[in-house]
Amino acid sequence: MTDTADLRPDRLLSVRDTFGIDSDLQVPAFSERDAHVPGIDSVYRFQPDVTLAILAGFMRDRRVMVQGLHGTGKSTHIEQVAARLNWPCVRLNLDGHISRPDLVGKDAVVLRGGQQVTEFQEGIVPWALQRPVALIFDEYDAGRPDVMFVIQRILERDGQFTLMDQNRVLRPHPFLRLFATANTVGLGNLNGLYHGAQRLNHAQIDRWNIVASLDYLPPEEELAIVQARVPSLANDAGTVLIRAMVAVADLTRKGFAAGDLSTLMSPRTVITWAENVEIFKDPTQAFRLSFVNKCDEAERPLVAEYFQRCFDLELKESHQLCPP
Repeated sequence: MTDTADLRPDRLLSVRDTFGIDSDLQVPAFSERDAHVPGIDSVYRFQPDVTLAILAGFMRDRRVMVQGLHGTGKSTHIEQVAARLNWPCVRLNLDGHISRPDLVGKDAVVLRGGQQVTEFQEGIVPWALQRPVALIFDEYDAGRPDVMFVIQRILERDGQFTLMDQNRVLRPHPFLRLFATANTVGLGNLNGLYHGAQRLNHAQIDRWNIVASLDYLPPEEELAIVQARVPSLANDAGTVLIRAMVAVADLTRKGFAAGDLSTLMSPRTVITWAENVEIFKDPTQAFRLSFVNKCDEAERPLVAEYFQRCFDLELKESHQLCPP
C-alpha cells in the first residue's frame, strides 16, 4: 500500500452542497484523491439521518457503527461519504477466519540483499492507525469474539495500540476514523437469517459512540435507484414494471417482519431482478431465478401470492396451481 501518513484534510465542504442535506455543518475533506479513496457512485442515494451520523464520525472522531438488514447499503454508505470527502478508506471484511496476526501483524521471512531474513510485517490495524484513513470493520458481528478484543483499546478516545512483538506503542493518527457495519449489533443469529453472526461482548459494543440504523429506502427512491442501475428500464413502461417489483419486495419485507417468511428481498435483489429482466425479457422467469429459488419450498406459495397481487400473474408455485 502507498504511504498516506503525511496527508491532512485541507478544506471544508458544505454538507448542504455536497450531500443535499438541510444542514449548516461543514466537514473536513482532502483536496487531492488518494489511491485508497473509493470511486464516486453518482446515483447513490443518501439517507440524511445516517449520513449525518457518519459525518459526525469524520468531523468529531466519533466511532460510528451502522446497523441494518442486508442489502441496505451500510458499507457503501460509509464509502460514498468518504468518496465525496476524498478521504482514504480501507474496508476490512471480518469473518471467522480472521485471526489476531491478520489484524496485528506477524513475523515473515523476506529476501534482503539476496539473503533470507525474518522481519515483522504490520497487519491492517497498525498500518491504518498511523494514517489518515477511514477504517471500516465490515460485518463486525461476524468476527470471532476473542479476536475482536484486539481492537478494544483503539475504540477508546485517543486509544493507543501496543505491538507486543515489537515493544512499541502506537498512537493513533489525528485523522484516523473508525467505522463498523453489522446486521445484529452483536446480538448473534437470533432469527436464523444471519448464520455466522456472533454474540459480541457488550463492553466492546459500548465503546461505539454512535450506532445508526439504516433501513430500506422509500419505494419511489428505490425505484429511482433501480432505474439508474438498469437504464434500459428508465422509461414509462419500465417505471410501471419496477414499481410493481418494488411492491413485491415490500410485501416480502412485511412478511418477514410478521414471521411469515424467512427470506426477504433487499434492494440488491430488486436490482438483480431488473438486470435479469433485461437478459430474459420476462419478469416472471427473472423473478424465479432472482428470488423464488432462494426461498424455502414451503414458503414459495406465499411468495407467488405476493407476485400475483402486484403483477396479476400466476406462478406455478402459487396455491391455486399447486396440486391438492
